[in-house]
Amino acid sequence: MATLGPDPRPHSQLASASIQSNISGNNLPPNRGLERALEEGANSGFLNLSARKLKEYPRTASNYDLSDTVEADLSRNRLAEVPLEVCHLVALEMLNLYHNCIKTIPDTIINLQSLTSLNLSRNQLCALPASLCGLPLRVLIASNNKLVCIPEAIGQLRSLMELDVSCNEITALPRHIGRLKALRELNVRRNLLCVLPEDLAELPLVKFDFSCNKVSTIPVCYRKMSQLQSLQLENNPLQSPPAQICIKGKVHVFKYLSIEACRSDKMPDSLYLPDIDQNKKQDTDSGVGSDNGDKRLSATEPSDEDSLSLNVPMSHITEEEGLSKDDSSEHISALTGNTHTHTPTTPHVSDTLSKVISTPLHPPTLSMSSHPSPIPALLNGRREQPAGSKVTEGTHIAMINQLKEAVELLQDPNRTHKSLESVDPQFTMRRKMEQLREELELMEQLRDSIESRLKVALPEDLGSSLMDGVVLCHLANHIRPRSVVSIHVPSPAVPKLSMAKCRRNVENFLDACRKMGVPEDKLCLPHHILEEKGMIKVSVTVQALVDETSTKQALFT
Repeated sequence: MATLGPDPRPHSQLASASIQSNISGNNLPPNRGLERALEEGANSGFLNLSARKLKEYPRTASNYDLSDTVEADLSRNRLAEVPLEVCHLVALEMLNLYHNCIKTIPDTIINLQSLTSLNLSRNQLCALPASLCGLPLRVLIASNNKLVCIPEAIGQLRSLMELDVSCNEITALPRHIGRLKALRELNVRRNLLCVLPEDLAELPLVKFDFSCNKVSTIPVCYRKMSQLQSLQLENNPLQSPPAQICIKGKVHVFKYLSIEACRSDKMPDSLYLPDIDQNKKQDTDSGVGSDNGDKRLSATEPSDEDSLSLNVPMSHITEEEGLSKDDSSEHISALTGNTHTHTPTTPHVSDTLSKVISTPLHPPTLSMSSHPSPIPALLNGRREQPAGSKVTEGTHIAMINQLKEAVELLQDPNRTHKSLESVDPQFTMRRKMEQLREELELMEQLRDSIESRLKVALPEDLGSSLMDGVVLCHLANHIRPRSVVSIHVPSPAVPKLSMAKCRRNVENFLDACRKMGVPEDKLCLPHHILEEKGMIKVSVTVQALVDETSTKQALFT
């Protein structure tokens, strides 16, 4: 029999019963924060689902149009694999999967043909699929995983500029890593590498970190890494160079490698050791770049005074101040012995050549003192042969070929610098040094123009700092406010801009230059900035922008 009155059940039991009824009726409120993130992603093109403890891709994402998503951040979640829904976002340029539980990458990732930046660090990957190498990646970060190797197809990533596979279990780098001709940063820290491939010497690396490995020898050819600025090699059992060399820094390491190259090749390294001649190369303690016998450099203790002697001989630039652009005429005059005409000396040179060819091949015939004619000047500083030295037939043939080139040059006075380069290698070096000096002056002028106006200090690598177009857009706005209305800038969450945003910045800068009156013939192209392949043209554009605005301001005042 039912009785009226209060329910005898306790209050806690009533609350639990109410919760169960809500669950059974599917009346739980939706995750408002997740829905708001999906809605913002559909509107802005940037999908941010970071740190939401997701174990799978949200099912409610199908209610929103995310097909135009450019950037997706799924970091700090609990994803066990790359969601298939993400692989269908064909417009995606940046994908961040940092700090998940991903063990495999599906082959459908090949659909992301606009992807330029991929972060897979702090996951549980044991291998990278070959399909990953079919993407137009510029940045690939796969650190703190369980990788044991890098796929051989890595050489297909011709646009890759940054590769980070640190803190893995990699035992060897692939053979085709030398095909990454655009690679500027390579990080293989904390792996199990024992050998460094020689192909890396041909890459334009700026930063190279192979610390905390098992490398015992640095290849001698690494001394040719002329663009390298940062070299991290600590915590390796290095024997060549020894530890006392390595702790002194990159300059001394390269100096040691250059000395080892000279010893192994039995010849001077003309690029990095310009002061060693034929007589010094046989002496193992001959010193490098020394002025006297007191300054010596052994293989184990390089001196601080010679720290710059193994670099490209930039001092030649200052030594060439007395050279004018008429080097060709002066050189021809020196060959002929007459500063006014070249034709009368041709028979004399021909007779001398015929005598040299017809004379039996004996060492005295090649003595520099036995032929007072102007022809020996073509030998460009060749050392005199001692009386007892043996001269091979190949040496005679090489000298005769040079004499023939000299005769052809004198018979045709209208020949230009190309002929002089084949006869006089020093002339070629002088031209290259003058060209290098002009380029350095233009780069310093570009740096001064930007730093003086924006009051900022640009990094040493000027090209990489201008590549995203942010600095150039700010420069245009400084000269004329609001000339560039929209500028894409990096953020702490996304420290590097996508290539699409970099291109928009660069195009906006060039449009602003056109509006401010910079002529078309002085405007650089977008790829000159984006690919750092035409910094001289960029300098011309910036200087033209500054000059044009300065002229207009002077007219108004």
